[in-house]
Order: sequence, then structure tokens, then C-alpha cells
Amino acid sequence: MSDNRQSLADLAQLTGAAQAPAPAAADAPTEATAEAEAPVSNEHGVATQGPQIQAVLREQQLDKQGRAYATGRRKDAVARVWLKPGTGKIIVNGRDQTVYFARPTLRLIINQVFDITERRDQYDVVATVKGGGLSGQAGAVRHGISTALTRYEPTLRTTVKRAGFLTRDPRVVERKKYGRAKARRSFQFSKR
Repeated sequence: MSDNRQSLADLAQLTGAAQAPAPAAADAPTEATAEAEAPVSNEHGVATQGPQIQAVLREQQLDKQGRAYATGRRKDAVARVWLKPGTGKIIVNGRDQTVYFARPTLRLIINQVFDITERRDQYDVVATVKGGGLSGQAGAVRHGISTALTRYEPTLRTTVKRAGFLTRDPRVVERKKYGRAKARRSFQFSKR
């Protein structure tokens, strides 16, 4: 095995040799070198080198009627959600939320996004949901509302994301296996 180890002095000579042949470039400082040479301190007071990367601001995504559109998914349910400023009326599949989602826990799931962002009774929601049961449909509507709300008000994205409403819940029903009664349940065992 050959000895390829180098010391720090060898590396300094190599980098110094690479910078030495360009004295003309050193006479005329460019914008990039001036920016890299000046130490910049961050919010913690630690000096850092080089230009700082700033977060890209998202912009509002609205359709021609001034509504924000998004899709939400949960289990087998898929919800298409339109959100616009209003009085807080939520219509699911042409019916009011109190009629469609009769259980209070399901209505609570839908309104969680508005409670966290403190936007209750400020937006009207029209949603169409297909597939799954009522629990999955409520989760899909919540996922759609949270995505549509962040498209209407991009400043709320961090709040909604921290609460976990923008991430699609990946838990779905496990498939049934052959040789078993269900996904994991075995057939009844008879000893004799």
C-alpha cells in the first residue's frame, strides 16, 4: 500500500501554489471575494464567512374566483377543498358540517386548523370528499383545509407545519395475508 498521507504544511503549499499564479486577479477585488472576505455575524454573535442564504417567501396561490384550492388525503379518503374569506361556514359534499359529520369529535378534527391559527369564523370552506369512512374523510378535509389555508396565507405555514397538519398521515390498513384470518389474526386453533 502506497503512503498517500500529507501533512498540513504540504496542503498549505499546494493551496498557496494554486493561489500564487493569479496575481492579476488579486489586484482587482471582485464583488464575490469582498463578500467572502468580510466576516458576517449571525443572530448568535458567531462570525461566519460568506454570503448568507435567506428563506424564500412563498406567495399566495388563488384561482380566478379568489379561492385557495388544495387536496387532502387520509386512509382511503380524498378531499378537494376550496377556501375563501367568509363567515366560517363549512360545507362538505353539499351539506353543512354539522349534518355530514354528526359526531362532535369529527367536527373538532376539521376545525383544529382554524383554532391553532386563530382564524375561526374567518373563512368559508367548500369540500367534496370521496372514499373511506367518516373518520378518514374528516382527516382528509383537515389536511386539505390546512394546505389551502397556507396557500391563502403563506405566513401561517410554519404554525400549521409545527402542528403537523401539512404532513399526510401515512398509516393505512394493512393488507390481508393468505393463511390468516386478517392481516395478522390467525385462524382459530383447535388442539384436538
